[in-house]
Amino acid sequence: MIASSTMLAVLKTRVGEDSVELAEVPLPTPGAGEALLRVVATGICGTDVHIAHDEYPCEPPVVMGHEILGEVVAVGTESDRHWLGARVACETYYATCERCDWCRDGRRNLCPNRRSLGSFVNGGFASQVVMPVLNLHRVPDSAGLLGGVLAEPLACVTQCLLNPAAVQAGDRVLVTGPGAMGQVAAQVARALGGQVTLAGLPKDAERLAVAEGLGMLTTTERPDDSAFDVVIECSGSAPGAANALRAARRGGRYVQVGIFGNEVTLPFDLVLYKELTVSSGFASTAESWRAAMALLQQGLVNLEPLVTAQIPLAEFSEAFAMAMRGDGLKTVVVPG
Repeated sequence: MIASSTMLAVLKTRVGEDSVELAEVPLPTPGAGEALLRVVATGICGTDVHIAHDEYPCEPPVVMGHEILGEVVAVGTESDRHWLGARVACETYYATCERCDWCRDGRRNLCPNRRSLGSFVNGGFASQVVMPVLNLHRVPDSAGLLGGVLAEPLACVTQCLLNPAAVQAGDRVLVTGPGAMGQVAAQVARALGGQVTLAGLPKDAERLAVAEGLGMLTTTERPDDSAFDVVIECSGSAPGAANALRAARRGGRYVQVGIFGNEVTLPFDLVLYKELTVSSGFASTAESWRAAMALLQQGLVNLEPLVTAQIPLAEFSEAFAMAMRGDGLKTVVVPG
């Protein structure tokens, strides 16, 4: 029997609506310094939705998906054989220029020429994916069977909250938006010693129930003005951001985690009137990945309950529709 030289993948085929489809693409082969992963699962991220709607940069045709959990099945360099069989999660940037000021400062996530998995280089909505060994991180057993698929979102959150440290022990912390990023941010803020409240809308009852099951305080009420030392905006919505700005106390901190995907109007004068410190973090760094893995290893965050649906790759359109509707928390695509 002749082995197939192609695989089924979710492809952003071109710029424009209705440009995401299932298609056959060539099987990848690892080159020097690269690893071939058998994809265990890949999470659907809000960024994938933005890519589909041309609200986030990409270079089609490209296989989408960057929240990848996989097993190393081949390497392109003999000295990397110790990775074989490892269960791993992956940094998203496939390549950076290594010459710009940001790369030279160790901030490769900010490289203007960065080429990321799932947007500029083929990603994880497929049965196999190739990436640099440099990108790999071993997922601890404590992450559970599929919790590691959220390792990349966790690393993005630690980039926002730990570099610099946004939460101090005893801080009253509000997280707006109970999606996957909000749930992860709430857990990290709690691990830092914050007294955390996760806020959502009445329609978010099922999502908030997951957080409550993890011991989180939740609310569907509009937060009180100036009631929180730190506000962490994860909804990616203008109303959520406006509520967060109003809820921050004078001299407090506002952290932007969610992506809006378009221009929004906000009561930004509150930054001035309250002397708020505004911070964020784009994607992840090696430092934020080390912190993320440490939080997982120590059991300070629990990602497994956030995976609320597993959809076969062949039914990707339904998985994507679920993400668009906001069903559940994290929908993952599994190649089988």
